[in-house]
Amino acid sequence: MGKFVVAGITQVETIVRVDKVPITYTPLTTEINSIYTGIGGDAYNEALALSWLGDDVEFMSIIGRDKNPEELNPPGNEFKISTKYVAQMMEETPNCVILYDKDRKKQIFEDIKDLRDKVYDMSMFPPLAGWADMVVLANANFCRPFAIAAAEHGKKVAVNIRNFSREKEKYNRDFLDAASILYFSDDQLEEDPYDFIRGISKTYGTEIIIMGLGAKGVILFDKAGGFLADYKTVKTNEIVNTVGAGNALFSCFLHYYQETGDSVNAIKNALLFSSYKIGYMGTSKGFMTIDQMEQWRNLIWGIRPDGL
Repeated sequence: MGKFVVAGITQVETIVRVDKVPITYTPLTTEINSIYTGIGGDAYNEALALSWLGDDVEFMSIIGRDKNPEELNPPGNEFKISTKYVAQMMEETPNCVILYDKDRKKQIFEDIKDLRDKVYDMSMFPPLAGWADMVVLANANFCRPFAIAAAEHGKKVAVNIRNFSREKEKYNRDFLDAASILYFSDDQLEEDPYDFIRGISKTYGTEIIIMGLGAKGVILFDKAGGFLADYKTVKTNEIVNTVGAGNALFSCFLHYYQETGDSVNAIKNALLFSSYKIGYMGTSKGFMTIDQMEQWRNLIWGIRPDGL
């Protein structure tokens, strides 16, 4: 199994199922099992997903003094993440409210408090950099030094850029320069995704680029393999909530790519992993173990563990 350092945002998430996004005004709506509140955030979700897949994970994040780090491992969680490097440096933990509907449309309200002003103590990072196979980052401001330091240590860097726009390219340059693996979503992309991917790789020399296309699947670029191809989604669970599917897909891809170096095998497994995850309400719920992954692969494609 792989050894990963994951750094990025932890937040309290409230997810609300609505009839349609954008919502129509009504003074009161009462619906059973339509609201979920829990711990989430891109990096938190990815650290937890990698733990479910059997990897060794060290998680580096910033939360508020309103939360105890141990709250990141709620009772009943089958797999837990290390909170040794989770720093209480803010008065309040970032919050997020996500509205979503049956057509996969979502509207997100995010309050990161004063996170942009916080500086993580990087003295803890060098020993972990020596230990890790890969450093996985969100593009939060406090993660910028991680991108630079990981590159200096010669570590493979993977970054979840999330929503990207050209006006934010300058802000993201440190991450784009350092990363050998990038994940983007097409949610706010205003150009042809294939041209965009080719342009990013040409400019920054990126080895692997994944573009999430929602219900359409993903585009995978592999520089060494010399290909740019799209892969369709697979179906396991009935869809409950697609929020967090990208985090699940990215983390599973990293697990299998680190293990095998085969990007096609990794993306197929990642699509399977994320398809199961969207059958659950919370962004940090619905992850599979390696054994469950093998069972689903056999069911869908008839692939046995020995490859026969």
